[in-house]
Amino acid sequence: MKPSDLVREFGNPVAYYPGLVKHLGSVNAVVLFCQFFYWTGKETSELGIYKTTEEIEVETGLTYEEQLNARKKLKRKGVLIETNKRLEHKIYYRIDTDKLDAILTQDIDISPNGQSPSREIGKAHFANTGNPDSPTRESLVGGDGKAHFDPTENTTKNTTEITTEKKTVRQSAAPTDQSQEDILKIDYTAVLEAFHTTLPELPVVLKMTDGRRKGLRKLWKGYDLNQDRWGAYLRYIAKKCRWMLEDRADTHTGKTWRKKDFDYLITEVCYLKVKEERANDLPKVQRLDNAARDEAYTRLVSQKQQPRNEVERLAKEMVGSLSRTITEYDARRAFVGIWAQAVTRASENDLARIA
Repeated sequence: MKPSDLVREFGNPVAYYPGLVKHLGSVNAVVLFCQFFYWTGKETSELGIYKTTEEIEVETGLTYEEQLNARKKLKRKGVLIETNKRLEHKIYYRIDTDKLDAILTQDIDISPNGQSPSREIGKAHFANTGNPDSPTRESLVGGDGKAHFDPTENTTKNTTEITTEKKTVRQSAAPTDQSQEDILKIDYTAVLEAFHTTLPELPVVLKMTDGRRKGLRKLWKGYDLNQDRWGAYLRYIAKKCRWMLEDRADTHTGKTWRKKDFDYLITEVCYLKVKEERANDLPKVQRLDNAARDEAYTRLVSQKQQPRNEVERLAKEMVGSLSRTITEYDARRAFVGIWAQAVTRASENDLARIA
């Protein structure tokens, strides 16, 4: 088998429309747009197209980072609408054809004599190179007309042309993509304002240090955050992660868990715990530990020491009602019931605080 015969094993060729590059921002953005546009009308959900990052990479050759940058460009233009179903761990994509029409129409309207400002005067903006006819929407999405954008088409002519275009994608992506500095554009003042307003219980941030900027940029870049998603993240913590917002006594160890701060919230560890719903407040069910109960009786009743946790505090309050005339044996038996009541009340208090 000749090496050239192996090309067919690399998957189906992918076509894109060079004329759209100036409208959508980069070659990669157009490649991704065309792939989504091809599947438009073939969705299995009313939310749009669902494809994993791996599936998109197989179909287009775009890596995760390239897909992320391309999606950002398309969303800024308004032609791509994403619906993130976090509980399902799925992102649905939908092309806004009305917005696309507005972008293309605007460029035509502002050009001299109503002509296209591009060098392809007289041709539609959707025209592919080497194709003098303007394809209809049906031909773009694989309808009954001549399919100019069909990933399954494998003619010798198209394979040669598209392979050349694919090579252009890889070579041209770097200079056309904006730097990460331009893409992120974090409003640090707005970030802190949202933090202080949503989580007033946490320590005030007096200065946005370089370390904090670096942490935010890493979070923004890694998880495609923006100001709206940052606000939603903080509101989720305020509602369902109350343990981060207050000092709490650990009824098992006697230690005190301290409230978190801004530096903790901008770490990947915290963000993933919240995103994966592992940071939600769950009431701890106190256990009836016989050894702990007997040890607590000795300290609280016999030695008159101070309680170490909430359960012991409640038990000591109820111990005061025991008659001093009863025997040690009877007192210990009574303490069994007192300890059980203290455990129940401590659990109920946890529930009330979280609710």
